[in-house]
Amino acid sequence: MHFYASLAPQGEKADGFGGPAMALLIMHGFPRDANRSFNAALDAARSAGRLDTTLVIAPLYQVAGDKAQRCRTPGTPAPEPGDALWTCGSWLAAQNSQAGAGNNTPINAIAALDALIAHIHQRWPSVRQITLAGFSAGGQMLQRSIGFAQQPPAGVSLRYVVADPGTWLYFDPLRPQPQRAGSDVDWAACSDAGCSYRMQVPEAQSCPGYDHWKYGTQALPSYLGSNAVQARERYRQADIHYLEGALDNHAGKGTSYGALDKSCAAMLQGPFRRQRGDGYAAYVNQVLQPPRPQPLYTVPGCAHDVACVLPSDAARPALFGTAP
Repeated sequence: MHFYASLAPQGEKADGFGGPAMALLIMHGFPRDANRSFNAALDAARSAGRLDTTLVIAPLYQVAGDKAQRCRTPGTPAPEPGDALWTCGSWLAAQNSQAGAGNNTPINAIAALDALIAHIHQRWPSVRQITLAGFSAGGQMLQRSIGFAQQPPAGVSLRYVVADPGTWLYFDPLRPQPQRAGSDVDWAACSDAGCSYRMQVPEAQSCPGYDHWKYGTQALPSYLGSNAVQARERYRQADIHYLEGALDNHAGKGTSYGALDKSCAAMLQGPFRRQRGDGYAAYVNQVLQPPRPQPLYTVPGCAHDVACVLPSDAARPALFGTAP
């Protein structure tokens, strides 16, 4: 599994001193635009005054060339023999890589991310904090990985930043119902984020399977290695921050609405990414009730654009823990 990196490795025998103390790892979106995501993360570190002390990493979930017509970005490298290969949609659902001639033993996408974290610790031993940020489809995969990831190497802490995902993993059969002034309203009334939310169990017959993986924790794949109770508690305990583009709330230009999941299970979470994020933040606060806050930051002036969201002042406390 290949990745972009802003600094050369320190080497396995480095003493851990004098190098970057933090790594910012950015997960690309559906087009697998690791190059563009890498540049956005560099801009974020630069605008925060952290570029000299932050290792920026951008992995690429590779897809075979003849299967990548829908998820290819110019400038990203082609797969090489021995690379782990997924399909356009399988990596973001944390599925196994493909087995076949010349390929390695299948590995699920979360385990591949665990292996990359271990590799960062080995090759940049000065790094003590890794912030994993995922945008769009990368945010989907990252958010789902949190409850099923391995513990980080000793001495390394993890922070997660989930930005503008298309859908969310819920740990209960509850879903948000928007309200205004204490009365239920349609999602269309919530485009300006003026809604509150109550949690309810939808009528299952109207949307069969809505609580199955990857939208819920029913029918979990065995390769994830944890059960729903374990994953829920790990998620509650994690250091998680959420980002939503303020303008990612409609079907118009700049929202990549054509790529948005519009299945029944997805639409129960809201019609657009921002509404889905607002609803999930309410679910976290009302139902999961994590021991430490998991704040949601709304980014003014941004729709669905990693180059706008990540380097913004509003995103800085999520990515770096500092006020804008």
